[in-house]
Amino acid sequence: MSTLSVPPVPTSPRDDAIQLYRAFKGLGCDTAAVVNILAHRDAMQRSLIQQEYRTMYSDDLSKRLASELSGKLETAVLLWMHDPAGRDAIVIRQALLADVTNLNGATEVICSRTPSQIQLIKQNYHSKFGVFLEQDIEGHTSGDHKKLLLAYVSTFRYEGLEVDREMALKDAKDLYKAGEKKLGTDEKTFIRIFSERSRAQLGAISPAYHDMYGGSLKKAVKSETSGKFEHGLLTILKCSENPAKYFAKVLHKAMKGLGTDDTTLIRVIVTRTEIDMQYIKAEYLRKYKKTLNDAVHSETSGHYRTFLLSLLGPNH
Repeated sequence: MSTLSVPPVPTSPRDDAIQLYRAFKGLGCDTAAVVNILAHRDAMQRSLIQQEYRTMYSDDLSKRLASELSGKLETAVLLWMHDPAGRDAIVIRQALLADVTNLNGATEVICSRTPSQIQLIKQNYHSKFGVFLEQDIEGHTSGDHKKLLLAYVSTFRYEGLEVDREMALKDAKDLYKAGEKKLGTDEKTFIRIFSERSRAQLGAISPAYHDMYGGSLKKAVKSETSGKFEHGLLTILKCSENPAKYFAKVLHKAMKGLGTDDTTLIRVIVTRTEIDMQYIKAEYLRKYKKTLNDAVHSETSGHYRTFLLSLLGPNH
C-alpha cells in the first residue's frame, strides 16, 4: 500500500499549481509531491490546475511534467492529465500510429466504450489531430477488423436497457447461420449485429443463442473468427455483459508470467479510474483471490507504483 495519503486540507487549484511549481524548482524534481497532488485530483480539478499554472507561470504544465518526469511514471501522469474523451483519443491515436502498431489497445478502447463516449472521442480526435478517427482506422487497419471498427464508431446505438426478445432470437439465429451452421463464416452478419445492437440487446442474444443451440456465442466467435477481428468482437460481447470483469481479465493478463505489460497496465488503470475502477477491483478479487492493489504492488516500484496505487484507491 502507498504510504502517501491524501492531503487532509482541501486545496484550491491555485494552491496546487503553486505547490507543483515549487516541486519543479531547484535541483531535481520533488516527484513524491507531484504524484501526491495529481493522483488525488479529479478531471475537473486537473483541468483547473492546468489553467492556473498557465496563467501564473506562462507555462504548459503537461510540457513541464514531460521534462521533469521520465519513463513509465511520465507516461502514466501525462495520460492522467487529460479528460476521459481526450485521453481515449490520444490512446487510440498512439496505438494506431505506433511503429509496431498496438492495434489491441486501439481495439480495446473503441470496442469497450459506449456510443456517447465514442461521439466525444471522435470530436476530440478531430480537434486534436486534424483528421477524422475514421480516416486513421481506414489507413492503419485492414480486413474484417477494419470493417468492424468503422461500423462500430459510425453507428449510433441505443444506450437504454430495454430489450427486444423477438429480435434477440432472430439475431441468434442469424449468427448461427452465419457461423457454426455453415462452412466458412459470413463475417458481414457478425459485423452488422455486433455494431448495431445495444449492449442490453447483445446481452440478450447470448442466452438466446445458448438456449437454441446449446453452445455459447463467445465460443462461436472464438471458433469462427481469429486475430484482431476476433479480439474486437469478443471485446464488444464481453463489455455488453460485464465491462468490469473484462478489464479485470485484461489487467491480470498484463501482469501474468514474466515481465509486465506496462502499456496495458497504464492504459486500463488510467482510463478506468474515473469510470468503474471499484467494480474492476471487486471482479479482480472475486476471480483471482487477490486484490488488484496487491497485484500492482508486486509488479511495479517507486513513484510509478505509488501513482498507480493512489489511482486505485484503498486496498480492500
